[in-house]
Amino acid sequence: MTILDDVTETAGTEPSAATRAAIEVEARHTAHNYSPLPVVAASAEGAWITDVDGRRHLDCLAAYSAVNFGHRHPRITAAARAQLDAVTLVSRAFHSDRLGPFCAALAELCGKEMVLPMNSGAEAVETGIKVARKWGVDVKGVAADAANIVVAHNNFHGRTISIVSFSSDPLARGGFGPFTPGFRAVPFGDADAVAAAVDDNTVAVLLEPIQGEAGIIVPPADFLPRVREICTRRNVLLIADEIQSGLARTGRTFACDHWDVVPDVYLLGKALGGGVVPVSAVVADADVLGVLHPGEHGSTFGGNPLAAAIGTTVVSMLATGEFQARSEELGTRLHTRLRALLGHGVREVRGLGLWAGVDVDPALGSGKQISLALAARRVLVKDTHGSTLRFAPPLVITADEIDWATEQFAAVLADAAVRQPNRAV
Repeated sequence: MTILDDVTETAGTEPSAATRAAIEVEARHTAHNYSPLPVVAASAEGAWITDVDGRRHLDCLAAYSAVNFGHRHPRITAAARAQLDAVTLVSRAFHSDRLGPFCAALAELCGKEMVLPMNSGAEAVETGIKVARKWGVDVKGVAADAANIVVAHNNFHGRTISIVSFSSDPLARGGFGPFTPGFRAVPFGDADAVAAAVDDNTVAVLLEPIQGEAGIIVPPADFLPRVREICTRRNVLLIADEIQSGLARTGRTFACDHWDVVPDVYLLGKALGGGVVPVSAVVADADVLGVLHPGEHGSTFGGNPLAAAIGTTVVSMLATGEFQARSEELGTRLHTRLRALLGHGVREVRGLGLWAGVDVDPALGSGKQISLALAARRVLVKDTHGSTLRFAPPLVITADEIDWATEQFAAVLADAAVRQPNRAV
């Protein structure tokens, strides 16, 4: 895509009247559970978002991987439009002609036998927890109410009560107790700690193969293979939360594929809905998901025909390997360009594929300040934990767009260096 001249303009970065008006309405009537950048999207296509003033911004966040295939990908929107003209929701009280094909296709992509469709990523995680506990009682023989699940420090699996019960983020936990018991947290990347935490009542080890919210943390090369061996030996389910890391984000269909590890359970979401509707899923073999019976778990919207039609399209797009290859090739370019900034305001670059965590020198500003400065240059990223930025553009981004985005980042760092120390950029 040709980058328009007006995209590079940095003058007039104060929010316009239209932007301020939209933000003010939202601030009055929307709960303040997010702190968004002052960009008000009006339309989007591919890797670009156009705001209410007609200014175009390069999206380098992709809705936390929910927009892996770009905004309004024509194959996905065509599938959605066609299904809108047929049937969108019947609940699971009836069958639909879309659910079976979706589950069959997704199971094949994962190399598993069964799929339990849900909506949000957090629902998939909650479902995975329930399935693991039920499997522990029915199959492993753990006593009722005695099961435990091993998790990792600095994890991010969602924000429901059960999930924040095993979070180590004080913002996620403060004021929300009492918490759900049954979890044991160990340092991410420490297989010895996992082995020590597993006992006869452990039913699962739940991990992000690469930790996203923590700053795109890639574990040591032997970590996931060793955890796989521990789980197999101790008769424990390995549950991989691939909600952000999966579906081609890292250059493989699943991040686990980088280490040739096959979990017992995949938790999927975000990109599975093609950036159109929320679609999530728990995918496993029948000896795991078969522990659920009618009435023990459900969702009115889970597996609805519209979601299933879109999900089937997404799976068919992934089956070609095109997006995995794009992520691997362009990810190499992204990481090379970002690593060139080491020592020039960047302290560390982590990640795989089109997914990078970048630690900026705190003397140049917080992650939020750097994100604001990038937004002024029409590049949209998001901060996490201090001075760390996340780069996760749609997989349809081009090499030229990556080069341009990293040039804007370099310019922001240079501007911040002039204004240091500890001044807002």
